[in-house]
Amino acid sequence: MTGGAGFIGSHYVRTMLSGGYAGYEDAEVTVYDKLTYAGNLANLAPVADSPRYRFIQGDICDGRLLAEVLPGHDLVVNFAAESHVDRSIYGAAEFVVTNVLGAQTLFEACVQAGIPRVVHVSTDEVYGSILEGSWTEDHILEPNSPYSASKAGADLLARAYAGTYGLNISVTRCTNNYGPYQFPEKVIPLFITNLIDGKKVPLYGDGLNVRDWLHVDDHCRGIQIVAEKGRPGEYYNIGGGLELTNRELTQKLLDACGATWDSVEFVEDRKNHDRRYSLDDTKIRALGYEPRVSFDEGLAQTIRWYHENEWWWRPLKEKAALPR
Repeated sequence: MTGGAGFIGSHYVRTMLSGGYAGYEDAEVTVYDKLTYAGNLANLAPVADSPRYRFIQGDICDGRLLAEVLPGHDLVVNFAAESHVDRSIYGAAEFVVTNVLGAQTLFEACVQAGIPRVVHVSTDEVYGSILEGSWTEDHILEPNSPYSASKAGADLLARAYAGTYGLNISVTRCTNNYGPYQFPEKVIPLFITNLIDGKKVPLYGDGLNVRDWLHVDDHCRGIQIVAEKGRPGEYYNIGGGLELTNRELTQKLLDACGATWDSVEFVEDRKNHDRRYSLDDTKIRALGYEPRVSFDEGLAQTIRWYHENEWWWRPLKEKAALPR
């Protein structure tokens, strides 16, 4: 699991090693992670003592190390990525290196190692912005940020490696994730932790940008379904089924945290801010996927987790400060 110490990757690893995926109860898991600011071994502490777990610190751009580590594995899931849009606006180069060159290096290493199955984890942001309707997997890619453009490049490389080299790789594209262990630069944990501390929460522009929300457990279950049933060279949208404007999301967070709109600070909008994301996930639903965690249930669980685990997020808040 490359990037397995991050938010989504660590959830997948914890679930796998806890017997959460049928047929994989005895699976041995290697986490391969560079441990950048968002990679955190504390995310893996609940399973770190498992005899079926091992950790290797490494960069997916390091082809030599990958050549040593990959042979003998049956499945590779690539969670490794630079993933924050604002950071990509302030420094695009790192995103291109990790998300494009890193993905290509990993795919090549998987070919050379004869890996039987690969899943590359991507994002709905590769499609751009859509005012009406929903994207199917064959929609044109129109990314609007350096982050989403770099992810789109990796998606196309995955297709090329499937067709050119016969790599058994599928790509998942998910909507906005939330849940425990999410790095506090992302909107939901940022708002929760700021409200816990009595601080203002920043709301971009008019707050009417629309996102579909997906609990990380549902996302990881979708990834596992694609790993087991997906076809080589194919893309699979994974949706959460609940679209909210950022104003609506903010209201839910304020209500749940006992705060009012006095805690909200409207800030200058993000550059080239996508207005709306919306996925048609009919394709993966045909494989047996459907989201199980309702947003209200998942949000309440997430807020409770951040209240109960200040030891985890407080040391990370300084790292969450964006470069300027």
